Amino acid sequence: MDNYFVNRRSCRNFKSEKIDIKKLTEIIRQASKAPTCGNMQLYSVIATMDEENLKRLSAFHYNQPAASTAPCILTICADFNRFTQWCESNDADAGFDNFHSFIVAMTDAVILAQQIVTIAEKEGYGTCYLGTVTYNAEEISKLLKLPELVVPVASLSIGVPECIGEATDRIVTDGFLHIENYSVADEKKLEEIFRIHTENPENEKFIMENNKENLAQVFSEVRYPRALNEEVSVSFMQLLKKKGFIK
Repeated sequence: MDNYFVNRRSCRNFKSEKIDIKKLTEIIRQASKAPTCGNMQLYSVIATMDEENLKRLSAFHYNQPAASTAPCILTICADFNRFTQWCESNDADAGFDNFHSFIVAMTDAVILAQQIVTIAEKEGYGTCYLGTVTYNAEEISKLLKLPELVVPVASLSIGVPECIGEATDRIVTDGFLHIENYSVADEKKLEEIFRIHTENPENEKFIMENNKENLAQVFSEVRYPRALNEEVSVSFMQLLKKKGFIK
């Protein structure tokens, strides 16, 4: 097995070195060979490389190092605008202004994003997903001037890595691989599945720092609390309505 897949790590600090636009274009061109629904390629990529624009965009990613040090941030969008325009210009009924079409386009976009990551890292670049894209999707949409039926669903920072990222622990494969049917884990099995996280010294420190009893409480009450999840859900659904994906 290729060691890349076993040892890959996200990069959260980048050198100031600019990424060559020709290299970036070639990486994205190769990534576009990834699977896509009906060969419609329901995505667009906004490459932010200008210093001032990077500062504005990084602010919507809470200026985390993976964003603030990156010489380039790629915003990958679910895009049914282009395909809808093409249909309408050819007197075809474009019935893509609905939630299902958003899911289809989002899937295309996320597949493309991961293909970009794989190819870029094979070329020696560092990358990091910026999960905050959905937290401020409307602000990002306004900044990048995204039209109707175009919604940001993934963000990637990319550049020359400043250092090797830290290895991330992963739960055992049989914790999420099910053969033929889904098998619901009992409490003992759950303990085995999540042991790699619960016995990690860094995570034990998080528990103490946040005055919690266990790691599950850190995840559900500190990092991703109910109130925040519900707030982001409401704002994202409102954006989907503004963009025409929900009536």
